Amino acid sequence: MEPDRSIMRETTRDFQTYYSPMLHGEIRLDTNTNVLGSNPAAAKYLRTHTWDLNGYPDTYSRDLRTALGELYGIESDCIIAGNGSDEMIDVVFKTFTNWGDNSVVPVPSYSLYDYFVKMNGGRAIPVDLTEDFQLDVDSMVKQENAKVTIVPSPNNPTGNCFRTKDLEELISRFDGIVVMDEAYTEYSGNDGFIKKTAEFDNLVVTRTFSKVYAMAALRVGYMVANRKLTDMMMSVKIPYSLNAISEGAAVAALKDQDFVKRSVSMVAEQRPKLADGLRKLGFEPFPSDSNFILARSPIDHTALVEGLKRKGILIRDFGSKRRTENCVRPTVGTEELNRLLLEKIAEVIDECR
Repeated sequence: MEPDRSIMRETTRDFQTYYSPMLHGEIRLDTNTNVLGSNPAAAKYLRTHTWDLNGYPDTYSRDLRTALGELYGIESDCIIAGNGSDEMIDVVFKTFTNWGDNSVVPVPSYSLYDYFVKMNGGRAIPVDLTEDFQLDVDSMVKQENAKVTIVPSPNNPTGNCFRTKDLEELISRFDGIVVMDEAYTEYSGNDGFIKKTAEFDNLVVTRTFSKVYAMAALRVGYMVANRKLTDMMMSVKIPYSLNAISEGAAVAALKDQDFVKRSVSMVAEQRPKLADGLRKLGFEPFPSDSNFILARSPIDHTALVEGLKRKGILIRDFGSKRRTENCVRPTVGTEELNRLLLEKIAEVIDECR
């Protein structure tokens, strides 16, 4: 047999591999990880502990769920932990959608939402955000036979939070499961919707240790919902998917909230400075509540991103996508990193002109 894509599941035949640049020591301002470096409590845990590598981890990460429950003041049975928030999102679609079901995805938003919908045999129904990148609730709720809708707040790649009243209206009116992807919520200055999972029967909130907790390499995520939903999703989730080493490091990280506060404070201080610096260089930066900024470039987006790469800095390119034409997305760095980024951007612009 000569393999071609006809042997793939039909909903996945147009899939391409995810963003994965070849690295040669560049400064990474393209992944929105914590620029302060590795989580110190997690790093210390890894240095000072040993493990029985022949033993399985706890089947459903009981210690981490208990620690999260204590942090948020909720029952641990309302929490599921796993291999990054991406696994949590995948579990939602595995649990609540059948082959051919529709799911509503806002545009622009996280590119992997379509992937998870289609990978589980569904159809992603795109609904444009408004001109100011807010939710069009009426359009989202009127989509027929939609089983799930997923919204990131703050939104990726636009950076802004959605209005609380719009989110609550969406959850109340949508006849299905609403997933709130809160990967960047800690940076927004608000508490997010975790506590509201007790109020709304159809709400699932996902979060990650990859961003503000500075643990992307260990792949830890979790989600919160009411007990009836978590019972369903726990029965679908792969057992043992979170390894014991990552779970222990995450528990240690939860105890170091000072690092989280320091990370959030740094971004809150540097974000407007970076936006102002970009504006002075001719960019159109959009309002952000996260640790990154979406900005429309004054020169061709490809030339800018490639020029920065040659100078040793990576930022993310969204300029070929609808609604973010000619836009790029740099991570908010430290004052030193932001100064370097702006200097190199100015050099690239001069070279292109």
